[in-house]
Amino acid sequence: MAGDAQSNIRRLAHSRAHEEDIPGTVNLQTQEGEAGGYGQALFPVPAEDPNDPLQWPAWKKHVILIIVSAFSFFGNTALLGPSVYIGLYSEEFNVTPAAASGLVSYPNLAFGFGSLFLVPMYLKIGRRPVTLLSMTFYLCGLIGASQATSFEGLMIARVFHSFGAGVCESLPVQLVNDIFFLHERGKRIGYYTMALCLGSTGPLYAGYMLAGGYTWRLFFYVEIAFAGALLIAAFFFVEESMYKRVPPKSVGTPLATSDEKSQEQVSSESVTSTELPERKSFVSTLKLWSDIDHEAEFFMTMARSFTYFCVPAVLWVITSFGIYIGLGALAFNFTFPLKITAPPYNWSPTNSGLIAVASAVGYLLAFPFTSSSDRLAAYYTKKNNGIREAEMRLGVMLPAMIIAPAGLILYGMAAEKNLHWFAYFVGVAMDQWGSYFYFSFTLAYAVDSYYANTSEMLIAMNLGKQAISFGMGSYLLDWITSNGFAVVVSGIFCAVLLANNLMLIVFMVWGKKVRIWTTNSWMGRLHRRTATRDMTH
Repeated sequence: MAGDAQSNIRRLAHSRAHEEDIPGTVNLQTQEGEAGGYGQALFPVPAEDPNDPLQWPAWKKHVILIIVSAFSFFGNTALLGPSVYIGLYSEEFNVTPAAASGLVSYPNLAFGFGSLFLVPMYLKIGRRPVTLLSMTFYLCGLIGASQATSFEGLMIARVFHSFGAGVCESLPVQLVNDIFFLHERGKRIGYYTMALCLGSTGPLYAGYMLAGGYTWRLFFYVEIAFAGALLIAAFFFVEESMYKRVPPKSVGTPLATSDEKSQEQVSSESVTSTELPERKSFVSTLKLWSDIDHEAEFFMTMARSFTYFCVPAVLWVITSFGIYIGLGALAFNFTFPLKITAPPYNWSPTNSGLIAVASAVGYLLAFPFTSSSDRLAAYYTKKNNGIREAEMRLGVMLPAMIIAPAGLILYGMAAEKNLHWFAYFVGVAMDQWGSYFYFSFTLAYAVDSYYANTSEMLIAMNLGKQAISFGMGSYLLDWITSNGFAVVVSGIFCAVLLANNLMLIVFMVWGKKVRIWTTNSWMGRLHRRTATRDMTH
């Protein structure tokens, strides 16, 4: 069994895959007998070391992905769930509904800005200690929220637990980048995205907890229980994935002759049998600290992340996430409870969170397409003689480009004309179905395009999308009061979303030219000087 594992490690390490001069263009041509996926060579090329995260067992990779995806789910439910309590908070703390909505809007902002500090920190001291630290912050903030007796105290606790949970939107993507190969990323990012999207169903659970005869505090008690369980699971299973990888010398070289390959295999076997490092013991993976990376620059990482606002593909991810979060997580969750509990519907507050069912239906209908972008990219890579372009995965997003804005039109008109409640649900499901494609595949496209400095890119994404969604949610109720649902949702929001979605055509047609331009610009020169492509961050 050990011999089979070592043989597998040797085969993986001799993958010929390599990134070309243009970031996002990867040579995935395979040699006979090489391991790979969808007929492509493995990239990144793993080291001949069982401690390389790319060499970890599949079960371990997926357990880690499940834990951090669950963190994303619960972090988002904790952030958004109290949106159904806006009316209750307004009465209990004697503030206006607009002020009470700040208990969601301001934590949402902290949720994004937490990554500005926590991402550079996990580059400096490791993924594992920051994961455990952020989960601890999250847990403590939830405890504070459950015990708050004033509006100010609740606000502080909400900001605190949202700040701690903010890294849950960077960490899963970083870990996918650390432990999975290129041909696996779209599907795994899709799994994380599903957890992220289902986090918007938090208001559903929060609403029904009121039916049990308890106050809004029960929601936080339940979140505390899951937060504690996640912290324990992370302690035992989330191993440090920061790893300095030395690329094999064979990467990027011409195909060897059969004699050369035989000699190389014999040489590799002799080296592997005597020099292959031992796998770390389970106990050694449980230590709370990791090695400090003295080359990682904490403050410069923060500063350089802002340059990614000028990178078109990253900016597209930022606007896509920001707009869809502003609409799905904030606009729908803010407006539906207020609308559905008033005449002519007169639903009880307990049922006001049911709009989350529509979101869940939209996401679940999109979930079967999770691997579609990987498969489409593999198909085009094969047709392109093994050369992979980052844009090859984007074609699966074309239906979502139109369906999501159409859903906004339906939702806004249903609210304006007091149509049947089913119209709200269909509109939300259409929008959220499309959002899953834009969440999953714009992110996978950006990671494919700029693999070298993924961490800095993730900081920019989180800051930008939370700022946009904060702007869309902060004055939403005032905008609708002044202009009506049709103008704001079906008109303004729909136009903004459609303009963002149509950028898909731009990147499908001119994406490679944009990457070439970016590479040759001052940003490209800066990013090359600070690239971390030979590490897992």
